[in-house]
Amino acid sequence: MAGTDVPAGESSRRFARVRQVFADSFGTGEVGASVAVTLDGELVVDLYGGRRDAARTLPWGRDTIANVYSTTKGITAICANRLIEAGKLDVDAPVATYWPEFAQAGKGTIPVRWLLSHRAGVPALRKQLPPGALYDWKYMTEALAAEAPFWEPGTAHGYHAVTYGFLVGEVIRRVDGRSVGTYFREELARPLGLDFHIGSGPELDSRIAEIIPAPPSPPGVPNPFAAAAQDPESLVGRVFANPTLTTGAVNTRAWRAAEIPAGNGHGSARDLARIYGALATDGRLDGLQVLSPAQIARANTENSYGQDKVLSPLASRFGLGFMMTQPMIPFGPNPRAFGHPGAGGSIAFADPDARIGFAYVMNQMQIGLGGDARGFQLIAAVYEALK
Repeated sequence: MAGTDVPAGESSRRFARVRQVFADSFGTGEVGASVAVTLDGELVVDLYGGRRDAARTLPWGRDTIANVYSTTKGITAICANRLIEAGKLDVDAPVATYWPEFAQAGKGTIPVRWLLSHRAGVPALRKQLPPGALYDWKYMTEALAAEAPFWEPGTAHGYHAVTYGFLVGEVIRRVDGRSVGTYFREELARPLGLDFHIGSGPELDSRIAEIIPAPPSPPGVPNPFAAAAQDPESLVGRVFANPTLTTGAVNTRAWRAAEIPAGNGHGSARDLARIYGALATDGRLDGLQVLSPAQIARANTENSYGQDKVLSPLASRFGLGFMMTQPMIPFGPNPRAFGHPGAGGSIAFADPDARIGFAYVMNQMQIGLGGDARGFQLIAAVYEALK
């Protein structure tokens, strides 16, 4: 495959180091990927390369998209924050104001803010979910409405790895009348030409990269998925292993067709970098106001920080739906950067201080939920170029 994995695409001369780091990654295990950077709203890096299938026969092209797991959460957060800014959703009102059934099991006073900042205490479901439950919106939201919190809401936070999307998404649906995927498509993706989808039709299958499972983690490296498998009755087990998914589920038509706003967004680095690039500047993209500067600042205000009850002993930090930079998951060197990483390595963020949007998308997973060396090396190369 020599010569075929040299990245295609464009990058400005200033960011030549990013191109080199990206090219080098294909010699150390990268299969297929894309990376993009905007600076002051201008696309300055738009690179892609490698293979989009496990057999390494199909090229990763300019229009290849991939499942980005929890990087999807940032897009869902944008949708919620638009409704907050429009005055349609009060972040401090009880969730039950919009979704009355959610008041069951002592959840009547939980505010919307705690859903967005992972403080609601409903990161999982206690009953064993049947296969295919994640593809059934009604089933999941009814089950979550009836579920009792795993801890006293508001007293701590814990990563709502999967339930975040159903919880925030159902509030969006109740307020707006549209699902998260439809809202994003009609309000942002279609007007802006963003190739990002929460719920993908079969017409996209020929462009979707095959996700390749991560190799086993080295001894001593935290692995929440292994911990979940070892103790499925624990909190982490219920979060990550209920329902049980087969390794290849992410590559099925059922997964792609469903709306799982915490984890099944499909897109390219280019369009993630474009929308985060808007959030890094004045909130405008191609003449459309994604979010106002004031709402961006509110969304990027710390609501949760410290030891995570799900990922313990690891720490996590959240604003209104976005993950905020912190030592364990640094979005570059600047203190106001925010975005979201995804399982396996994808990552996208905005840095208002450097005025950049960054995204990295790949198909070869590595163990972890908060980015990995591939993305962090590319991020380091971006900031070297900015010096």
